[in-house]
Amino acid sequence: MGLLTSIIKKEQFNPGIVGIFTNPFYFSRHGLYIAVTVLGKDLSGVLLDIGCGTKPYEPYLSVEKYVGVEIDTERSRTTSKADVFYNGKHIPFPESTFDSILANEVFEHVFNPSEFLTEVNRVLKMDGKFLLTVPFVWDEHEQPHDYARYTSFGLVHILSLHGFEVIKHKKSVANAQVIFQLINEYIYKKTFVSNPVFRQILNTLLIAPWTCIGIVISALLPSNEDLYLDNVILSRKVKDV
Repeated sequence: MGLLTSIIKKEQFNPGIVGIFTNPFYFSRHGLYIAVTVLGKDLSGVLLDIGCGTKPYEPYLSVEKYVGVEIDTERSRTTSKADVFYNGKHIPFPESTFDSILANEVFEHVFNPSEFLTEVNRVLKMDGKFLLTVPFVWDEHEQPHDYARYTSFGLVHILSLHGFEVIKHKKSVANAQVIFQLINEYIYKKTFVSNPVFRQILNTLLIAPWTCIGIVISALLPSNEDLYLDNVILSRKVKDV
C-alpha cells in the first residue's frame, strides 16, 4: 500500500505513462504541468504561491525563494506545505515584497476577485510577474467554495483593470481531450470510494481505458481554441491600484 501511494502521489501533478493508468485527471494535470513549466520560466526572484497546497510546482520553477501561503483551516494546517496561513483576504506581507506570484487553480474559488487582485498587485513589485491558472471547462468542485468560470477575454479584462498587462496566454488542453477528461471526471465522482486501493483499482479499470481512447482520438482530430480546460496567463504588474 505504501508503494502504491508513493506512485500515485508522484504521478499526481506531473503524470507520465504511469499516470495514464493511475491519474483520473491525467489530461488536466498533464496540460497544466506543461503550461506552468513553460510560462513559469519567466518567474524569478522571491515567489509567492497563493493557495499553494502541497507546492506541486516548486521543483520545476527556478526561483530564488519559494514561499507558500494558504487559508488558515484545519485541513490546510494538516495537508498543505504552506509557510504562512492567512484569512483569505489580506495577504500578510508588506507592499512590493515579491518578484513573482503564482496562483494555480485558485481564482475560481475567490468570491471577490477585485479584492483578491488588488492584494496580489499590492504585494508584487512593479514589473513583477503574475502567473495565473484558472479552469474554463470543469465541473463544480470543492463545494461550496466554487464561484466562477472565466473566459480568456474576461481574464484579460479583469487583469488589466487591476494593474496587470498580459504577456503570454496559453489555453491548456484545447482539443478532444477536453471531452474525455469530463467523462473521466464523471466516472471518478460516481465511483468514488474511500478505500484508496479499491479506488485506484476502479480508476485503472474504468477510467484508464477512456484516457487511452482520448489520447488516440485527440491525435486524429483538430484542436479547438474555443473549447479547452484551463486558462494559463502570465502577466506583468504595470501600475499600482
